[in-house]
Amino acid sequence: MTQENILGTKPIPRLLLQFGIPSVVSFLVNSIYNIVDQIFIGQRVGYLGNAATTVTFPFVTISLAVSLMISHGTAANVGLSLGRKEQERADRTMANGFCMALIMGFVMLAIGQIFLVPMLRVFGATDKVLPYAIDYARYYIIGIPFTTIGIMVNDEIRADGNPAFTMKSMLAGAVFNIVFDYIFVFPLNMGVTGAALATIMGQFITMVLGLWYLPRLKTIHFRRENMRLQPQIVKSILLLGLSSFITQVAMLFMQIILNRQAVKYGALSKYGPEIPLTVFGIIIKINQIMMSLIMGITTGNQPVFSYNYGARKYTRVRDLVKVCMIVTTIIGVIGTFCLQMFPQQIISIFGQEDALYNEFAVMAMRNMTFLIFILGVQTTASVYFQAVGKPKGSVVISLSRQIAFMIPLLLILPLFLGVRGVMLAFPGADIAAVTLCSIMLIREIMNLNRMIAAGEGQ
Repeated sequence: MTQENILGTKPIPRLLLQFGIPSVVSFLVNSIYNIVDQIFIGQRVGYLGNAATTVTFPFVTISLAVSLMISHGTAANVGLSLGRKEQERADRTMANGFCMALIMGFVMLAIGQIFLVPMLRVFGATDKVLPYAIDYARYYIIGIPFTTIGIMVNDEIRADGNPAFTMKSMLAGAVFNIVFDYIFVFPLNMGVTGAALATIMGQFITMVLGLWYLPRLKTIHFRRENMRLQPQIVKSILLLGLSSFITQVAMLFMQIILNRQAVKYGALSKYGPEIPLTVFGIIIKINQIMMSLIMGITTGNQPVFSYNYGARKYTRVRDLVKVCMIVTTIIGVIGTFCLQMFPQQIISIFGQEDALYNEFAVMAMRNMTFLIFILGVQTTASVYFQAVGKPKGSVVISLSRQIAFMIPLLLILPLFLGVRGVMLAFPGADIAAVTLCSIMLIREIMNLNRMIAAGEGQ
């Protein structure tokens, strides 16, 4: 069977596992890069070193915003083109996406190095944290081109029908990162600089493996002459990738406001500014682990959504939406239980600190994560609208949680509840965003049912 036949005929539950599990591993690896850094830094340098990774994390978000916009937009367009039997269009789209990732990687590298210190100040670095943050960020930024190219190539390998290779390349980079994190931070005593260098090396390994696979693509043919940017293709990539970009940019603004609110209201409490800044950063990254499990299932199946929608197989599209919702909700319930029951044990992985730090960390973990299990609705809806070529719906969803709900709550609740109000902004935004996504997704499923009943598709 060809890859196209598999996407259009293989049972939905089997496709969900075939494409979802490798994607989950890939998302987990991306999250682990920063978490591993924090674990080693926390054990060796202490919580000020961890605070440095917190204020550097917006650089990670910026690079992800651009990378995912290009890679997801390219993958969605490639999937739709293949479903419509437009091979030449799919080939040109893939090559244009690669060229865009290459250019933007080096643009972000230059901007980050030139404006490093002012950006770290904006991201919430205090006087105590800034020296550590400069040492970490200056080297981390060098790896941004590796990230943009690696993500782009691996997303297209997944769209080509080989999610297992994507998983292996990401795992290879992660293992490399962990090994050299230990060597640089402990035996060589390089501190935060060593952790950043280990991350760069891991990202480089993943990128190289992806580039090695490019000539071996099966359903997409990569040709250098197709890298010449074409305005119409660039526009379509940016349009379908816009929701991924907005999601990450919204996350960026949320991170900046969260860091600044942590410093401001932490200073007004018994915990001081650095403890909330450090703890919130750790919890955001733990939350990323949970979201990696959920998003891996939905994003990994983007090619399945795109191909079947392009082929007008609407029954399969509807069934995939339902299965994604069930699986992600089950994952969310299990994860929420673990975070609520074992907060101290999880936090202690990132370094042993005093009683005041531990008190705040447990309180923050429980307050910020108790509604994570409902977020499968939002991720399924966002990926669905993006994959089927309906960017407006995806953009609305991307804007809702972070911009429309999270940021206002981060600004308002602390006025009445102090630093605890910062924590409660998270479950408040979760409820509001999932309610909106549920309404949009129900309407879309009703529309799919109408087209199926009218005989417009299969």
